[in-house]
Amino acid sequence: MVPSSYLDGRIEGDKGYGASLWKQLSEECLKWLKTKPSKSVLYISFGNMVSLTPQHMEEMAYALINSNMNFLWVVRKPKNAKLPEKIIESTNEKGLIVSWCNQLETLANQAIGCFVTHCRWNSTLEGLSLGVPMVAMPQWSDQMTDAKFIDENWEIGVRPKLDKFGIVRREELLFCLEEVMGGERSLLLIWETADQHASFATTFNGIYESKLIATSYKY
Repeated sequence: MVPSSYLDGRIEGDKGYGASLWKQLSEECLKWLKTKPSKSVLYISFGNMVSLTPQHMEEMAYALINSNMNFLWVVRKPKNAKLPEKIIESTNEKGLIVSWCNQLETLANQAIGCFVTHCRWNSTLEGLSLGVPMVAMPQWSDQMTDAKFIDENWEIGVRPKLDKFGIVRREELLFCLEEVMGGERSLLLIWETADQHASFATTFNGIYESKLIATSYKY
């Protein structure tokens, strides 16, 4: 369940899960996000367990470069060396690459407009509860199911198509980013649906996750 301080605020001091692998969001991140307009930043994070292949990293990097959008990308330190030089250069203005951040604090920031996620249940629930549209990029296990619901059932995001080698190409990812951040589907459907989920989660925090799970079993 998402901590109360991010939803209804009814439980004093309920600001986290009690234990976290992440430190608090750094001052660098906070200062950078404050300089960006509302709903203008892509937040990319695949958790602390998923390791993308060099090819996946390259496709992701060039999709971000070609999007010309603001982005905050969480990349664990061992993977930093695999990033193309152009993505490093782009961090001077449009992007910020960090090795960690507090996900709840990030998603709750008004500058965030899209969450590119591996669709683990906690990440999915946080995105839904905080009303952030998602680009679903599942890697294994139940993440596939979560991604299907994000795209087809809850309609709070999109899922890029894989090529025959199982890779999301930069052109496909770019198309999905544009759909969420400014496409026709974004304006007419995704943001409205996201706001509805956030509103319900704020009002009925304690039963929201149970409702989602119960709804999922219908399909």
